[in-house]
Amino acid sequence: MNWVIRTFSTSIGKKQLMAVTGTLFLLFLAAHLAGNLTIYSGAQTFNAYSERLHALGGLLVLTEVGLVLCAIIHIVTALILFLENRKSRPVKYAVDKSGGGGRTLSSRTMPYTGLLILLFVIVHLSTVSRFFVDRTNRTIFEVVTELFAQPGYIVFYTAAVVIVAFHVRHGLWSAFQSVGASHPKYMPFIEKLSIAFAIIVGVGFGTLPLAISLMR
Repeated sequence: MNWVIRTFSTSIGKKQLMAVTGTLFLLFLAAHLAGNLTIYSGAQTFNAYSERLHALGGLLVLTEVGLVLCAIIHIVTALILFLENRKSRPVKYAVDKSGGGGRTLSSRTMPYTGLLILLFVIVHLSTVSRFFVDRTNRTIFEVVTELFAQPGYIVFYTAAVVIVAFHVRHGLWSAFQSVGASHPKYMPFIEKLSIAFAIIVGVGFGTLPLAISLMR
C-alpha cells in the first residue's frame, strides 16, 4: 500500500492516474456515442437501446458509480497538478512548448474545459437521467425531443460538445505520453488519432439535435 501512496504522491504518478481515468472516460464516450447514434435508425430503435441499457439494473448503476468516481479522481488530480505547476513555475516561459512540439489551444485550456465538461454533465444528467426526470409516461426519445426543441438548450449543448472535442483532442494524446508510450515512431500516428477521435466526437454528438429535429 505504501508504494501506491508514494507513486501517486509524485507528479508522474498523478499523471498516470489521470491517464487511466481519462482513458476510461474516452471509452465511455465512444460507447455512449455509438448508443446515441442508434437514433438515426428511428425513435423505436433509440428507445429500445435505452431500455436494454436500463435493463442491466445493478450493473448499470455500478458502472455509473464507477464513472462518477473516475471523474472525481480525474478532476481532483488535474486541479492538484495544475496548482502544483503554477506554484513551481510562477513566471511563464518566454517560449511555451510541450514534449510533442508547440502547445495547442486544447492543451492550454485543459483545466478549464475539464471544469466546463463537469458542469455540462451535471446539467445533462439533470435533464435526461431517470433519477431526475419522470419518464413514467414518456420515452427517452420524447424527453430529448422536448429538450432539443428549446433553442437555448441547443446552443448550450453544441457549445459543450465543442468543448468536449477540444478536451479529448489533447487528452487521448496526453494519455499515451503519461503511461510512457511516447515514441517518435508512433506519436505522429497518435496525434492524428487524437484529432480524428475529437472530430468524430464533435460531429457525432453535435449532429444529434439536427437528426432529432428532422424526425419530429
